[in-house]
Amino acid sequence: MEFDFLKPISAEILGFVNTLKPQSLGSVMVFHTETDFPDLEQIQIAIVGVLENRGFSKGDKAVDLQFIRKEFYTLYPGNWHVNIADLGDIEAGAELSDTYFAVKEVVAALVKKKIIPIILGGSQDITYGMYRAYDYLEQFVNLVSIDARFDLGKEQDDAATSYISKIIIDEPNNLFNYSVLGFQTYYNAQEEIDLMDKLFFEGYRLGEVAHNITLAEPVLRDADIVSVDLTAVQSAVSGNLLTFTPNGFNGKEICSLARYAGISDKVTTFGVFNQHNTPSEAVLIAQVIWYFIEGYHHRSHEYPFSSKANYFKYIVPLEQQELIFYKSDKSNRWWIEVEQIIDSHNKLQKQTLLSCTYEDYLGAINQEIPERWWKFQRKNIV
Repeated sequence: MEFDFLKPISAEILGFVNTLKPQSLGSVMVFHTETDFPDLEQIQIAIVGVLENRGFSKGDKAVDLQFIRKEFYTLYPGNWHVNIADLGDIEAGAELSDTYFAVKEVVAALVKKKIIPIILGGSQDITYGMYRAYDYLEQFVNLVSIDARFDLGKEQDDAATSYISKIIIDEPNNLFNYSVLGFQTYYNAQEEIDLMDKLFFEGYRLGEVAHNITLAEPVLRDADIVSVDLTAVQSAVSGNLLTFTPNGFNGKEICSLARYAGISDKVTTFGVFNQHNTPSEAVLIAQVIWYFIEGYHHRSHEYPFSSKANYFKYIVPLEQQELIFYKSDKSNRWWIEVEQIIDSHNKLQKQTLLSCTYEDYLGAINQEIPERWWKFQRKNIV
């Protein structure tokens, strides 16, 4: 029933697929056509377009994903095999809220089947529909946005620049953490920066991440949803001259972030938004998707821990407490133990693990409390 929202791939695109070399991704994928909906039993990744752009007040230009699809189909898989389906498009509803509902239903249905949806859409407020899909899963959600802006605008602002405020306010509230990778200070009001701090959310400046891209890995490792705003990429790289962006991530950096998102055992939904229907931008988006899928193939399946037998445990004594770190002997990645509230009324807690870096461990040895650990603990104050 949920998949009734999906419009099949056009005959023109399917005709293009028939011209591809047999080793290309387009030749080994399956498609939702006018006559056939693919069997999802063995599918691991599903591409879904969302033809919605009304999140912008000037979003009257129709969303066209044909350039992205054609570029992606022509790529070749790496030394991996992932079963991919292109399920077509969700058309814009009568109201913007109708589109959110359709996205919610489709994403929830796929995630329940343990299929990762890659959402390609217009305005980034479609992320709200992706987030609402987790209502059915009854879990807290960590959302990571690769973006130059926090999108914490006021209600009267465009939905694409205020959808995070809507996520925070609307019930049920499933959001546990919100992180932004690559924000640029001059695009964000001081009130928004202060609100990020007040809510103990995480913001990483563009220069900070670009200088050391590995800082983003533990943030993405803890994410459930990753939403990419293409305007976080330099226009010189993306080819987007309609919304000119002089500063931002370069092509290598945005693809590295996509690969980190794919590697994360926890990420179950990935979206790319604010594209402008240009052939040049489609080349970059296709490669971003490719790197996400490559990362997915290399998942180590370390989350949640099935056994701590394969991890080295390090106890670091501080002045008033001790911090417990774990290092995987499989991937050499690090986690730190934290206490999570599971019942605020009865003040019940459980031990859980937060992704961190080797540098966090070294800092703890020097009596420096990791900032991610501190913010997590502050969220748990009853």
